[in-house]
Amino acid sequence: MENKSINPLTLIDKAIDMSTRLEGTEFPVSIFPKKIQRIISEVHECHSYPTDYIAASVLTAIAVGIGNTHLVQIKQGWQESPILYMALIGRPGANKSHPLSFAMKPFLDSDYRQNQEYEKAYAEYERQMALSRKERMENGGEQFPMEPIRKRFLVSDVTPEGLSFIHAQNKRGLCLWADELSAWFKNFNRYNNGSEEQFWLSVFSAKTTISDRKSAKSSIFIKRPCISVIGTIQKKILHELAKGERSSNGFIDRILFVMPNLQQKARWNDKELPADIEKEWNDIIEKLIHLECNYNEHGEIEPYVLHFTEEARQRLYDWQHQFSELCDKEGNDTIVSIYCKLEIYIIRFCLIIQLARWTCGECGKEHIDLLTVERAIRLTAYFQASALSVQHIISEVALNSQQQTIVSLLPSTFTTAQATQIAEQNGMKERTLQRFLNDNIGILFRKEKHGEYSKINP
Repeated sequence: MENKSINPLTLIDKAIDMSTRLEGTEFPVSIFPKKIQRIISEVHECHSYPTDYIAASVLTAIAVGIGNTHLVQIKQGWQESPILYMALIGRPGANKSHPLSFAMKPFLDSDYRQNQEYEKAYAEYERQMALSRKERMENGGEQFPMEPIRKRFLVSDVTPEGLSFIHAQNKRGLCLWADELSAWFKNFNRYNNGSEEQFWLSVFSAKTTISDRKSAKSSIFIKRPCISVIGTIQKKILHELAKGERSSNGFIDRILFVMPNLQQKARWNDKELPADIEKEWNDIIEKLIHLECNYNEHGEIEPYVLHFTEEARQRLYDWQHQFSELCDKEGNDTIVSIYCKLEIYIIRFCLIIQLARWTCGECGKEHIDLLTVERAIRLTAYFQASALSVQHIISEVALNSQQQTIVSLLPSTFTTAQATQIAEQNGMKERTLQRFLNDNIGILFRKEKHGEYSKINP
């Protein structure tokens, strides 16, 4: 899906990505402005954190910083928030958590400061409430003091009910930071069967959330929830994600996977992180944190809505038409479902990339321009490839011993006749083999032409 027009900046982007690929990084770092590219590069060189993890964590942090302050509109009635569900995959010791901690540190620092202010305000609130109404008025205080609110960006282990309450007090948006994502989705049914999973399916689409708490006299009503999720997961337990209904209800398709091809464990080095890097990253996030928000008479945020320039919209439509052709040719419903979610994500990527460029002083934020769309297309291609790799791993784990044996014996390219012979030698009937091949097109196998196949990961 290459753009036929020649854009000097796009050519530079491709040169940057080619350079990083030579170093073993598939993530298109060129989607970021120069300042952020330098931050990613310096953190990688100093700490040896995989670039893919750093870049994905940075992308999510920018999305969290934007929150509900800005939306992107593709057409009338269709607006998207910068909500991301991100999973950093790797074996133990692959330095998944450290890049995430670096990217989220400005929010941690902000939440810490806000918590200190909250504790002071709450101590004063308790002092006031200990007084009688008459004493409060005599001391110049409020007759009915308002309980202070704790402002924050990050949450960890929390129920949907608790999260809804926190979000109602922090309408700009939140990020669920789950260092071990497995703990997040394994707890989905800990209280009410299926309700938590449905909550996250709904939040992904920013659908209005209503929470009726037993301890409250009124419902919590969040008109447009904005909650991103990021965390780490070990490759060996990826199959846990596909358990229950998650493989069929579209939940797993909503997750963006980052799985760099790490051949060796990172080596320590003596290089120190330049003194200005952490400050520069903090300044970028602080600029987003301090974005002004307009509120209506009901106390709801009125987000600034970005539209596409005509050439940017046309380029996005051209991409979507070509992408749809892939879906039309794809025989595997699981892959089609993944592609459908990527069509939503590419619009969100446009918003995040445009605001990142604006934050670093490289463009305005009046609209989504063509360069942003080109970068969003490359980013979508990265997550498309990652999703297919994850599906391959999940499918391999789900195979029974007979299927695993047949897959291992098949050559990298094979014909139906060759597969049939191997299957019969291992007790599988021809009709069963044909169904097995068809069910795994796009996941384990690629159909080259009639009667000829190849393994996706030989």
